[in-house]
Amino acid sequence: MSKYTDDEVRAMSKITIKVAADYLGISPNILTLGMRNNVLPIGFAIKNEDKYRESWTYSIIPERLIAYNHGKINEIQVEGIEKNLSTIISQFEDLKRDLLFLLSENEG
Repeated sequence: MSKYTDDEVRAMSKITIKVAADYLGISPNILTLGMRNNVLPIGFAIKNEDKYRESWTYSIIPERLIAYNHGKINEIQVEGIEKNLSTIISQFEDLKRDLLFLLSENEG
């Protein structure tokens, strides 16, 4: 049985790898590998590369974690969510670029 209830997961401001693994009843290593390989659709695994080492950052979305735990999330839903997020990010980047352009014009 899970150490956490659905309501406790929803109330968390940040869900750690350990919490998500305990909630799903799997090891933290399996959880991170699943996220890195896009097999576990509970959030995002972002690869950070710098000159000297490689690391990963994980963002776990409470509702996706809960839905996955109850078998209510499928790949089509995940693709739709990710497509919408990509659109939002693209629009945000356009706004950021426009703002930087306007600010650079005001400096000159």
